[in-house]
Amino acid sequence: MVVFLFLVVALVVVVAAVTLAAVGGGDGAALPEAAPEQWTDPLPWDRPLCRDDVEALRLPTALRGYRMAEVDETLGRLGAELEERDARIAHLEAMLRPAPAAPPPATLGGYPSPAPGYPTAPPSGYPMSNGEMPGDPR
Repeated sequence: MVVFLFLVVALVVVVAAVTLAAVGGGDGAALPEAAPEQWTDPLPWDRPLCRDDVEALRLPTALRGYRMAEVDETLGRLGAELEERDARIAHLEAMLRPAPAAPPPATLGGYPSPAPGYPTAPPSGYPMSNGEMPGDPR
């Protein structure tokens, strides 16, 4: 009988605590307003990002780590700005680089190489410079 009485008293205490929590302690409002789920991006949109912006960035945490959506959005923006800067740097470096000089002509035995597509050996059946025919066993 004592155990039953203890369980009834415990149940009454739990119901009273839940009721007081739901009412909010008598403020008039049942529960306070929850913080918005939407994260406001603290990075500046009116200028390129700098090192101080990235170092000052603090991403919101969730119950188990960071919120993936905010991290993905921030990393995507950082990646896009870095890609844009890399392209701009490559373009400016290409403008500063002088035009490549033509390579010196290749030589064969001190003579200039023939033009591309020009045969470098006589066709078969054509006499060589010493009068022999190619493939002629002597």
